Amino acid sequence: MDKLVFESLADLGMDYTIVEHPPARTTEEADSYIEGLEGVRTKSMFLTNKKKTAFYLLIMDDQKQLDMDQFRDLVGANRIRMASSDSLMEKMHLPAGAVSVFGLLHNVDKDIQVFFDKEILSEPILTFHPNVNTKTIFVKTEDVLRFVEEIGFSATIVELG
Repeated sequence: MDKLVFESLADLGMDYTIVEHPPARTTEEADSYIEGLEGVRTKSMFLTNKKKTAFYLLIMDDQKQLDMDQFRDLVGANRIRMASSDSLMEKMHLPAGAVSVFGLLHNVDKDIQVFFDKEILSEPILTFHPNVNTKTIFVKTEDVLRFVEEIGFSATIVELG
């Protein structure tokens, strides 16, 4: 468990709810453990450009498919792809399958650009793994956005097709 996540939320005075469950390797599996509870099931994707000179964390509804070409155009890159597990470990200290907004706590270089799909921001609660895939954390949407800003990042809102 990533104590840093919970300490950071407590320091910022943010409430949250935690659901513990068996390890979830896919968003579908994670969703099955929190069925019936209010909150957008998010998918956090760690992406990079071709030369690995820019990194992006994109947070969107887990049921939505990402149009890589559209996202590439939105960020002005030549090519976008999923970042390697090595890059994920280097930049966010996370294994594949546990990517979330809370991995930003480990990005000391503050060199990850953060994007939220506008569609999920109208919902009151977002869900994430708190840097481990054996728990799901429910946090108010406004608090997630404030969290990103408070730890030194800026969130860009994008409209994904």
